[in-house]
Amino acid sequence: MALRHVLVRSLMLVAAIGTASIGAVSVSAQETPSPALTPTPFAQPVITPVASASPDASATPGILPSATPCIPPTLAPSASPSASASPLPGASPLPSASPSPLPSGAPSPPPCASSAPSPTPTPTLPPIYVSPQTLQVPMGTTQTLTVSGTYGAFTVTAADPRFIDVSADQDTGIVTVAAKTPGATTIAITDSRGVSATVGVRVAYDAGTVTPDINVRLTGDPASPEYVREMVQRAILHATQARPSAQVVVGTDDVPVDRPLGQDMVQSVDVPVLIQGEQYFSVNGTTHVRIENIAVPRISPDILMVSDFPEKLTENGLLFSADLHHNVPSRFLYFHYNPPGQPDRRIVLVAQNHSSEPATVQFISGRGGPTDNEMEVGHDATKSFLVNAVQNQGRLLQIPANATVAISQQELPAGSIVTNLMQLRVLDGAAIHLSLVAQNASDDPNDALTTGALLTSTVRHARGIYTIPEFHFATQWNVNDPYLELPIGQIPLPNTLAGEALAGDYGVLEAFVVTVQNPLSTPQNIAIYENPRGGRATGTYIIDGVLVQSHQVPPFSRYKIRQYVVPAKGFVRVTIVTMPEAGSSYPLRLIFAPDDGSVAPGAPGSPVY
Repeated sequence: MALRHVLVRSLMLVAAIGTASIGAVSVSAQETPSPALTPTPFAQPVITPVASASPDASATPGILPSATPCIPPTLAPSASPSASASPLPGASPLPSASPSPLPSGAPSPPPCASSAPSPTPTPTLPPIYVSPQTLQVPMGTTQTLTVSGTYGAFTVTAADPRFIDVSADQDTGIVTVAAKTPGATTIAITDSRGVSATVGVRVAYDAGTVTPDINVRLTGDPASPEYVREMVQRAILHATQARPSAQVVVGTDDVPVDRPLGQDMVQSVDVPVLIQGEQYFSVNGTTHVRIENIAVPRISPDILMVSDFPEKLTENGLLFSADLHHNVPSRFLYFHYNPPGQPDRRIVLVAQNHSSEPATVQFISGRGGPTDNEMEVGHDATKSFLVNAVQNQGRLLQIPANATVAISQQELPAGSIVTNLMQLRVLDGAAIHLSLVAQNASDDPNDALTTGALLTSTVRHARGIYTIPEFHFATQWNVNDPYLELPIGQIPLPNTLAGEALAGDYGVLEAFVVTVQNPLSTPQNIAIYENPRGGRATGTYIIDGVLVQSHQVPPFSRYKIRQYVVPAKGFVRVTIVTMPEAGSSYPLRLIFAPDDGSVAPGAPGSPVY
């Protein structure tokens, strides 16, 4: 009763006050006459939010800005009490409450926002995690995926089962993928919630196999770092097993050798190797190389073998064939052209050991090409060979008993020329049979045919064996004598086989020692001049141990290649090693004469460098 009395008094107080503002909420009640002695339910207060307004300079301080209230939901009229209901003792009838009327002409207020809650979004299910997210499976192998975050059992499905087989271990979350045939597909992994993850899979062959260890045995007094790096690079290229059309990438800069390797010295290096191809998986690896410099005496060859016939190739086959005997060191020169329109080819030198004992062969080489510039080909080969021959830089090759080995190969694309100057001698073992073969570039060098008839042509060039592989000449010249002329490539060499004589002495090493004397009482300036006599020619000379080269010069021109000051009553000893260059027109003369004041070697305007 006390509580009801308090409530009645509170409502009466509200009716007396009228309308009061409390913060931003307006509470209003209006007294309405009720029939006498008829109890009226409690008036329902109308609670209307007052919208906050932005600050306005015209607003009156202390007075809230007016706002249009919203219309709350209308309550249904209270029903009259039943006849049996009795009024509260001593209580006065309560007035009924109704909303305050809106001013005339005022706009209707907007309805209040619904207080019903908005729909709750469906939660995102945790994803499935797969590692790795893409997979490469080399042929002949299996790879695995690690699956986590699944709920319940999961299924694994290959989109195209032609390429892979898949299996799953539900306990460990490991998916095993086995390669079947090259191609690309996807794997879908789905758990009991219906959540899926997709992994891309590619199947292919590896581009090849990197050989982990090789030995390189070479000679040199000493072997220069440039030569050692080149031999290591070639040995790795030869030992690396690459698939058809795949490329083996290893550069001389990747070989960590930066100083000469003396005789009887050993060095080991690790070289990075890359094998790559468009349809293959790239393979990266390292080859460990043990390099050994074997002391071998320097000797001169006894014969010169030449293969320049047919010079222009129109078919594959045997180009040259001869035996390399133990006591007959030999030089071997080949020069061949593959014209445009022909298939890309390769020149392969094959060594066959028909004995029951292994053989060791020293192999010195200087190659040029492939390129379409015949003078450049010959110049590059001569320069490389002369440097290697003078320093006795070569490889030691092991030819197993009753075995056939491709000891040299050189690519010959259509429209290009190649040449190679080699020096070979058997150090241990029986004679080795040599065959030079032209084959398609797509063929395996180890399958080069070494039998059959020699290729031929209607255009005659040299092919044979010549018994004068070197000229050595020593002389003396006084500065006040007539000019001294040294002919290079002037004497044709007879062929011991049925074939053409060797005009131009190509492949013949020519060495000169000239003692220049000055009988006069004053120093004398002299020079050595090159003077082509057949046509345009390039030149390579090792003069007093210094490499001197000449770009092509026209016939009958004269350029200095070296100059000296001969002391009064003194002398200068000059050594020259050179050879005619394939692709150039010889003969050529070297002339010793007084300095004529023309452009110095290596100066602007000189072809010499």
